[in-house]
Amino acid sequence: MNSTLHPDSWQYRELNKRAPSLSVLSDTLIELAEAGHPVVAGTADLQHSNGLTGFAGRFPERFTQFGISEQNMVSAAAGMATTGVIPYVATFASFLALLCCEQIRMDVAYCAQPVRLIGHHTGISMGFYGTSHHATEDIAIMRSIADLTVVSPADGPQFAAALRASVDYPQPIYFRISRGHDPEVYARDTPFEFGKAVIHELGRDLTIIATGMPVHPARTAMRALQEEGYSVGLIDMHTIKPLDRAAVMQAAKTSRVILTVEEHNVLGGLGGAVAEVLAEEGGGARLVRHGIRDEFSLIARPTHLYRHYRLDAKGVEEIARPLVA
Repeated sequence: MNSTLHPDSWQYRELNKRAPSLSVLSDTLIELAEAGHPVVAGTADLQHSNGLTGFAGRFPERFTQFGISEQNMVSAAAGMATTGVIPYVATFASFLALLCCEQIRMDVAYCAQPVRLIGHHTGISMGFYGTSHHATEDIAIMRSIADLTVVSPADGPQFAAALRASVDYPQPIYFRISRGHDPEVYARDTPFEFGKAVIHELGRDLTIIATGMPVHPARTAMRALQEEGYSVGLIDMHTIKPLDRAAVMQAAKTSRVILTVEEHNVLGGLGGAVAEVLAEEGGGARLVRHGIRDEFSLIARPTHLYRHYRLDAKGVEEIARPLVA
């Protein structure tokens, strides 16, 4: 069933005012389609939440509204991919990674179909919707599925760059994005390469390895500590699988301590992936994992939750300070 929603609808415009990066997915897919790439898109009744209303208005014949049927959406996307198109399907990350895990594993990854799975409103960004809608396990689940690439962009420009890079990428991809309120870290048209971390700086005292939303607050915390004379660096590990092992080892050889920061359970996520590399390669740096400490996340406004779990700039600085002192 194709959507007839107009991209200039009142709701769509109001959501974009409050979430500046909400239109990145739609705008970039429109750009790719107009450039001749065989992209199609779909969503599970969430075209306003992920901004795909714009793509639906521009290319109604390439858009499918699956309704509240996430598992069917993933399986249908795998089927579409066998016809030569590149499907981009989006829904809340908690539903996509957990509810659709079987379909992602068998229909997409096992069958090696180039489906692009966009899990939006990830981590604790759903706030008052509560634990059922929070996605703090999705990295661990998705990175354990063979031949599935896992990407967590830091902001809208990096997400757009990753989408452009994905049209020639042979494997299926799970994109983990936030809610469109992310402060920008990168300039428009910044280059992107799957599996290649962005090394902002390497610190002798501490190097922070962050992914997704926490990259911006981690950068702010890094600068605050640098102003006090500490040698602190930052690596944006946007691709969690395949992990940039060389970047991890470069940090391990340079820094006394590595601090991983993620909007996710500390078990099985970015911190776990970095720990695996250090254990296998024999890295000498001490590792500290920061995220949600193996608990079901609370219910509150996202900003309050970021503050509570110390995933804002002040919180990251508080975690980092005793590590450099």
